[in-house]
Parts: sequence; C-alpha cells; structure tokens
Amino acid sequence: MTYAINGTTLDLQPTSGKWLDRKFVGIDGNGHPVYPSVYQFELSWGIASTDEFYQVLNLFDSLTITGSAVVSLPKLRSSTYTFYDYSGCVIYEPTIGEYFTEYPTKVSLLVTKISA
Repeated sequence: MTYAINGTTLDLQPTSGKWLDRKFVGIDGNGHPVYPSVYQFELSWGIASTDEFYQVLNLFDSLTITGSAVVSLPKLRSSTYTFYDYSGCVIYEPTIGEYFTEYPTKVSLLVTKISA
C-alpha cells in the first residue's frame, strides 16, 4: 500500500514520512504528563515537479468543502510496516521551500487530528 488521501494515491510518493512527537499539555495531580488524544504525521518531499506539487495542493483545496479526510499512513505503533486508513483527519496547507531551477524543494504536508 502507499500514501493516499481520500482514496487518491499521490503521484509522487513522499521521500519521507514521520509521526510527530506529542507535546504534553500539562501535568496531572500525580506528576504525570498529560498528552492530547490525537496524533500528527508529516509527509515530506525533497524535490518535486510543479505538476506533482500541484496535485498535493489540489487535494488540499478539495478538502475545504468537507474539512476532513481519510488518509492512508503507516500504522502507528505497529510491529510491521503496514498502511492504515485514518478517517476524520485534518490536513494543513502544503508548504514549499525554495525553487531549485524550476523544481520546488522541501515540500511538506501536515496531517493532524489522527485518532489511533
């Protein structure tokens, strides 16, 4: 399986992807950290064509109607590398770094509100 958003496989698969560390939001009465119940995942591309970046941007733009998405990501806390469809995710606008000739670099996409 591969990375996909709402059933659409990304033409250019990310160069890397990672689960972001949850930042604790406080300390409970026993001194234990309190974490948010949701996770975040970041997809990154080292370099992409403008066409490939445009596909990611179009997927983001199409989500403004519903506000949430089903995203296929590597399963969190799994003993094997397998993909899982997470529903109800929120996707942030893709970011883009500088251009190398006509190619965008450092493209990233943040997926949030992932319930495990």
